[in-house]
Amino acid sequence: MKSVTSTQTILIVDDSDDDYDATVRALTRNSNLKNPIHRCEDGKQSLDYLFRRGRFADPNLSPRPGIILLDLNMPGIDGRRVLADIKANDDLRSIPTIVMTNSDDERDISACYAMGANTYIRKPLSWPNFLEAIARLKEYWFEIAVLPRP
Repeated sequence: MKSVTSTQTILIVDDSDDDYDATVRALTRNSNLKNPIHRCEDGKQSLDYLFRRGRFADPNLSPRPGIILLDLNMPGIDGRRVLADIKANDDLRSIPTIVMTNSDDERDISACYAMGANTYIRKPLSWPNFLEAIARLKEYWFEIAVLPRP
C-alpha cells in the first residue's frame, strides 16, 4: 500500500487550455512535485490513452496514471462516459479519479459518485480558492491516502 508516488503520471483530462494551465500551475506551485503530467484534451483521447489504443498503443507513450483529474463537460465523449468506462474496467478502476468541474448540479454529483468517482470537486472561481483546493487535493492524494498497488 502506498500513496501516489512521484514517478506516477498525473493524467489531466480537460478541454479548456485555461483550466489545464491553472491546474498545472497550482499543482507545481510551492512544491517539489516531480510527477510527470500528461494532458488529454477530450474524452476520446483520454480513453485511447487509458486503453492504449491508436497513437497510445505503445505503453511508453501511455504510462498508467497514478491519479486522474477529470473534467465533466467536454465536447464529444464527456467526462461522465470516461468515468463510467474507467470504473467498469478491472485494470483501471483502482486509479483514483477526481472529478474537477464547474458543475454543482446535484444530479452530476450523485451520478459521479454512483459510477465510482473518488472525489468530486467544483472548480473554485477565484485563483486563491483554486490554489487552496489543489493544495488540499495534493496533500490528501499524495501524502495521506493509502492506495493499492497497480
